[in-house]
This record gives sequence, structure tokens and C-alpha cells, in this order.
Amino acid sequence: MTDEDFDRMITKAMDELPQKYIKGLNNVAVVYADEPDENQRKKANLQPNGILLGLYEGIPLTQRGSGYTFVLPDKITLFKNSLLMVTNSYESLFEQVKRTLWHEIAHFYGLNHDRIHELQDKHSH
Repeated sequence: MTDEDFDRMITKAMDELPQKYIKGLNNVAVVYADEPDENQRKKANLQPNGILLGLYEGIPLTQRGSGYTFVLPDKITLFKNSLLMVTNSYESLFEQVKRTLWHEIAHFYGLNHDRIHELQDKHSH
């Protein structure tokens, strides 16, 4: 899969997610990389053979106070090679991209993993 195809897939996935959450992504860049760098691996407490599909880096909305000005954008990174590794078709890759995006966007909103999975289950039925 080319980077252009992957980029288009991310855009399509974002279009299919609940738009009220997408519209609220203030000061957030959504990017992709082939692999997490060393710094990202540390942030995620990733084991040497661990797989990281996506990573939210920034200040969750719930922790932004009045001093939140002139701050670099938060970043959601999707890791292309990891996502390709855990899927076996275009359809499963697309669904995993969408699920990973949703998961990282939920971190932006300050949700913990239990709440993320609860919401994910609600939206996927």
C-alpha cells in the first residue's frame, strides 16, 4: 500500500467517525509513520516485540486550563507497518485504521481505556 493510499484511507476513516468528535479536534494533527520512533516507543511503554498501532501525544482536552495558549499541536500518529501487520485485507485494514483513530481521538477527549471500549462497542453495533 502506498503512502498516498494510506493517507486516503485515514481521511475516509475520519469521515466515517462520529463528526461531532472530529469537529472538536482543536489543535490536533493526524499523521502517519511507518514505525514508532524510539521516543514514541518509550511513551507507550512498548516492549521490544510490541506492536503499536497508534499514539496520541499531547494535552487532553480535560487537562487544558486557561494557560493553554501558543501550544504546539497535539498529534495522533497511525503506524502503517503495524496496522498492515495485524490485518489481512483492505477491509480489515480500513476497519482497524478507523478503530485506532477512534481510540486515539478518545484519548484527546481525556477518556480512559474502559470508557473508550464502552463507546466503541456502542458505535459499532
